[in-house]
Parts: sequence; C-alpha cells; structure tokens
Amino acid sequence: MSQENILIIAVKSRKQTEDRFQSSLDELISLGRTAGGVVEKVVTQKRNRIHPATYIGEGKIVEIKEMVDENDIDLVISNDELSAGQLRNLTDEIGVRIIDRSQLILDIFAMRARTKEGKLQVELAQLEYMLPRLHGQGVAMSRLGGGIGTRGPGETKLESDRRHIERRIYDIKRRLKLIVKQRNQYRKNRKSNDVFQIAIVGYTNAGKSTLFNRLTQSESLEENLLFATLDPLTRKIRLPSGFEALITDTVGFLQELPTSLIASFRSTLEEVTASDFLLHVVDGSHPDQIQQQDTVNGLLEDLDAQKLPMLTLYNKKDLIESDFIPMNHPYMLMSAYEQNDIQAVLKKIEEIMTEEWNSYNVVLDPENGKLLNKINTETIIKNKVFDEEKNNYVISGFVRKSHSLNSLLKGQ
Repeated sequence: MSQENILIIAVKSRKQTEDRFQSSLDELISLGRTAGGVVEKVVTQKRNRIHPATYIGEGKIVEIKEMVDENDIDLVISNDELSAGQLRNLTDEIGVRIIDRSQLILDIFAMRARTKEGKLQVELAQLEYMLPRLHGQGVAMSRLGGGIGTRGPGETKLESDRRHIERRIYDIKRRLKLIVKQRNQYRKNRKSNDVFQIAIVGYTNAGKSTLFNRLTQSESLEENLLFATLDPLTRKIRLPSGFEALITDTVGFLQELPTSLIASFRSTLEEVTASDFLLHVVDGSHPDQIQQQDTVNGLLEDLDAQKLPMLTLYNKKDLIESDFIPMNHPYMLMSAYEQNDIQAVLKKIEEIMTEEWNSYNVVLDPENGKLLNKINTETIIKNKVFDEEKNNYVISGFVRKSHSLNSLLKGQ
C-alpha cells in the first residue's frame, strides 16, 4: 500500500507550555509514521480557545486548503480530539479525509492487536469513539477499510446505524467479560501457587520490549515505532540467586490516551496491578522524559499500582548527553543491549526485594528434596552450605512476607 501524505493541524492554547505543545506535536508526527504515513506539513495556530465549529480559524482553513492541493495531501490529522460537528465542518471545508489524534491511536492499536482479546478491546474502543460521532458521518462510514484511521471495525462494513453499533458494543462487552473472568482465574492460580510477578511498564518506545527480550532470551516484536507491543507477553525468568519469577511486557503508555481505550484495555493493564514488582523503563535520552515519567506515574496511580515496589531503569544511557538527574528512586542507568547491564538489573531487583522480605535461617536434611527445591526457586538464597559431618544443609536467605513457606521455615 502506498504511503499516505499527511498534514497535521494543531492549536496551542495559552495554558500549554511551548515544550509541552512541541512534544505533543512530535509525538503525533511519530504516530503518523507508525500508522504508515508521511507527514508533509504541520500547521499550528495560537488561540485562546479552540474554535467550537471548525477547531481552527477561517484564515487558517483557507491556508490549509491551498497546502492540501499543492502537496497532494490524502489525510489531515488534528492534534486534539474533534467533536462530530468539527469533523463534519472541516471535512466540508477542506475536502479530504480528517481524523483526530484519538482516531489515529485507535487505528494503530487495530493494526497491532494480535490476540482475540486485543482485537475485541480495540474494536470496542473504536465503536465507543465512533458512536457520538455518527451524526453526519454517513459518507465517511461507507468508505471504511481504506487508509489510516479506517482500520478495525470497518472490515465488517458496519452500517452507520446506531442500534447496530450498540448491539455490537453489548456483544463485545459480554465476550470480554468471559475473557476477563478467565484472566482473573489465571491470576488467582498464580497467587495461590506463590508465583512472583514482575511487570515492565513505561512510556511507549522507551525500550520495554528490548529489555523483555534480553531478560527472557526471547524474541517479541522490537521496533522503533510507537506501540510495538500491544498484547501482554509473559515469560519465566531466573534471578542470580536461582529465584524464579514471571515477567510481563505491557503496552506502552502515552500522553492523552483516548479514554475509551484506557477503559477497554483495563483488564490488560490490570496485569500491572496484579504484579509484585514493577520495572519502569524510561528513555533516558528523550528530551521530554520528565513529562513521560509523569504520564506513566499518573496512569499507575489510576490503576492503584503506585505503591508497588518499583525500580526505574533509565535506558539508552549511551545516548544521554547532558548531566543526568534521575526523577525516580531507586534507579539505574543502563542500556538494554549491554549484557552486563542486564545482569546488574537482575541483581538490583533482588537487592530491593530483600529489603522488604523476611530473613530466614534453616537447617535441612538432603532427603527433604521437595522443600529444598522450593527454597531454591521461591526464595532468595544468600548462603547455602552442606555440613558433611551432620549430613545437612545450612541455608540462609529471604522469603517474601506473604509466601506460604514462611510457616514451614519457622518450624524447621
């Protein structure tokens, strides 16, 4: 498919700082590239408030129409969410397809979803976004299935019929409920089996998938594109002491994620809430990394996961040019491509965990193989010696406070 030529329109309000405005524009350009387009032009306007009927002023609309003709523009993308009226009026005035930031993000998610759950969640978010904008979209609905901003539910050739869409929303919610039920059951099983869970979180494109692959020696999708990972992947890892844990790579966060998307992806994001430990990956070289960390921390608060033990990893250390001041503690400067750094991360996770956990000292007979194995893989062993005279193991280490081994270790 040939790449579409994109023109971006953005309004800078008084309360937005120049940096924040520029970073949201850069992000939108990157999102356009991820969706498979080429941003040819960017048109910005400073306004006290967004124009209620057309988003931008009349003078700018004339300017945009000329640019659309001169540059063979296929698609105009607005940096802010547009109302049904604004969408309709702008389309009438400019004469090419117009979508907004939310629609673009939803479109990328539709492209990236691989699992049944992921596809259903994206479709639900798209339909809920579409519903209030149906009015005046008669023509737009019939052209679904071609180009950026039209992927996903368009393939089912949805009629622009409110009742049809509402029925579909109801059906998807029902199916997702069943999937969520199964997911909760898996979580319960993992908890009752004392499985320790680590989740990798962070802003999109911070290097989470690269880190996940290096930690687990697996090959999930690694791309210099936003939202390369959409469906959470979980693998087993072993820490230096022999302790075993499950680690999950989660979807990247973003400024101003569409509300419908956060709502639909709630169950996926709850993998974060169900974790015992978070690795927050930050692109340490990104000029807007403070804002990105704030966005991630804000979303963690929304998920009620801000109190979980967390290690912040400032990734891409080779690209950091200025004196670096970390915003979060505990932290590490690292590069996901350096094996030494990967080992150091695993060590640091253990270090943080042992500060919170119960210490134990235990003497065990070699015949107690089942318990020995449990101690090896489910606790952090600091010292293990075999006393030949007494024919037993003397082991000291740390076990997490909620683990069922606590009572056994006290009794030994």
